[in-house]
Amino acid sequence: MSSLKNKYLITIVGPTAIGKTALSIQLANFFNTEIISCDSRQFYKEMTIGTAVPSDEELNAAKHHFIQNRSIFEDYNVGEFERNALTKLDSLFESNNIVIMVGGSGLYVDAVINGLDYFPDVDASIREKLNIELKENGIEYLQKQLKQLDVETYQTIAIDNPHRIIRALEICIGTSKTYSSFKNKPKTPRNFTSIKIGLTADRQIIYDRINQRVDIMIANGLLEEAKELYPNRELNALQTVGYRELFSFFSEEATKEFAIEEIETCIKHVVNNKSYFSEEIADYLSASQQKPDALASLSKSELKIVKLISENKTSHDIANELIISVRTVEKHRSNIVAKLGLDNKPTSLSIWANLNKDFF
Repeated sequence: MSSLKNKYLITIVGPTAIGKTALSIQLANFFNTEIISCDSRQFYKEMTIGTAVPSDEELNAAKHHFIQNRSIFEDYNVGEFERNALTKLDSLFESNNIVIMVGGSGLYVDAVINGLDYFPDVDASIREKLNIELKENGIEYLQKQLKQLDVETYQTIAIDNPHRIIRALEICIGTSKTYSSFKNKPKTPRNFTSIKIGLTADRQIIYDRINQRVDIMIANGLLEEAKELYPNRELNALQTVGYRELFSFFSEEATKEFAIEEIETCIKHVVNNKSYFSEEIADYLSASQQKPDALASLSKSELKIVKLISENKTSHDIANELIISVRTVEKHRSNIVAKLGLDNKPTSLSIWANLNKDFF
């Protein structure tokens, strides 16, 4: 990548059906920029309904990248995505100071923001054997193997994702070392500043939204979509929630009702076991929040300044409108940032003000 200065990647993370797409479009329009999707399920053009690909209206509202740009018949992995995404960021940063990234796959988010860990090559026959074991004995058999060989990875990996489990196991078996021992090594620093926005809500609200989303998917034709993909069910791209459960129905291993319930249960299980919010998160927003409590701590002068910031006014514009010095405006900004509990990144207060403008 070329050397970039004062460039910001704003990444939106959070559980399924929390509103990441809507917020990413709002931010992209606010900053007049484009969106990178790192939802690995949405890369594939044959999978639309079950992966909740943004609607045509949403895709037209802001330019998206890495949405249905691959086929399930292509081999594509996180390493290739990291390289592709960084190349695209270089290009976008030529004309934009800010780019939005919306997450769905934590591994892919981390690959772009922090870089991947290095893993040695292992004998391909190990993966072949593990795939046979998966087919003959089920995912629980592989989960037990992983727990025995690398309990740390077992506790942190997406345990219902057979592709991730097989990847960890092949490293454990092929190197006689734990998969976790290769992780968290020093990586190449990024030449952009990363800001994360985490969305959440009360757990029951999230569960209700998941149930509603699954109902909508079924109504929109998920069964028919999965039926068309069923002959290719062994492909890695299709080893994912929403399709895997319906494949069991098509093979008469489960009833339709049970398969649909399993989709809801598996998504909730993933939500319960994912850590979307880390120490790196700069801004924490609740999808179910009412008027931000922090506003009560601001003075009338500070509220005026926040309102003007939400209208995209610069410090000079604010100084002229309030008849005060730019230095005073900057002093107020620092106090506001501290009271709101934001970090000191240049865009943090602008983002917060824009997202809460209805309360001013």
